[in-house]
Amino acid sequence: MATELRTARSVSVIVPVYNSEAILAALIKRLEPVLVALAREHEVVFVNDGSRDRSWEVIQELCTDHAWVRGINLMRNYGQHNALLCGIRAARHEIIVTMDDDLQHPPEEIHKLLEKLGEGFDVVYGFPEKQKHGLLRDLASEMTKVALQNSMGAQTARHVSAFRAFRTPLRNAFANYHSPFISVDVVLTWGTTRFVAINVRHDPRAAGVSNYTLWKLFTHAMNMMTGFSTLPLQLANFLGFFCTACGLALLAFVLGRYLLHGTSVPGFTFLASMIAVFSGAQLFTLGIMGEYLSRMHFRMMERPPYVVGHVTHPEGTFSKL
Repeated sequence: MATELRTARSVSVIVPVYNSEAILAALIKRLEPVLVALAREHEVVFVNDGSRDRSWEVIQELCTDHAWVRGINLMRNYGQHNALLCGIRAARHEIIVTMDDDLQHPPEEIHKLLEKLGEGFDVVYGFPEKQKHGLLRDLASEMTKVALQNSMGAQTARHVSAFRAFRTPLRNAFANYHSPFISVDVVLTWGTTRFVAINVRHDPRAAGVSNYTLWKLFTHAMNMMTGFSTLPLQLANFLGFFCTACGLALLAFVLGRYLLHGTSVPGFTFLASMIAVFSGAQLFTLGIMGEYLSRMHFRMMERPPYVVGHVTHPEGTFSKL
């Protein structure tokens, strides 16, 4: 079986790195036998996303010791999906596997993704049966997946993860994408609808703490909702319709009271409450439109999704761009 896999595949593993100097060597140690058994050609591309520790120095050492390891050093921290986009564009083999740098995605489970990919799917997600996060982090992740489901328009979105495998030609669908706001999972839908998710093992983080805060998850969800979906605008339209209906109902109530009892609706509280409700709805709608305008503004600025500072070369040398 291993021989068949080696003659059938070449694999690029993309790993975005942020403050993970203590884990990278162990990750390579576990990846090496897995990739040798699974693919005739393989590489690991580390994309250092502005780490503040010695992650880039460790990557350079690993590139020197292993010819199949490559490193890309970004000028600053751009975010996980931006770093993934950089690595995906740099991949040289026919299948791309993406995974986190903390060993929560076991390298030994990669074969499950590749086997499922061989059944005719274009994108395979490794979905953990039980994630080892805290309650608040799990809730924030669920909110993000709900937003992603709307953006992707696929049920598989509820089971996405950073542990994914897909065919490299899919990147042609977003080759000209240059916005600073990026969701790899959403842009993959631009090239295919053949998604599937399978259960894989999910291990505790090998060292350190997660760099994905609740605020980052919320920001990512907002980026997906306003950058790749019109749902917020549809929600604003629905809210406007609802407020209009409420206003007409209140008008009917006031006129009916006047015609039946000869008096208007008394009380400042009633009037102030209605003004507050409708003003809040207007501000909410303006805020949604402002989010869309801000993203249009950033796109017109042609702000890049990432800037590469240093790259490694196959012969083990390094250069600064």
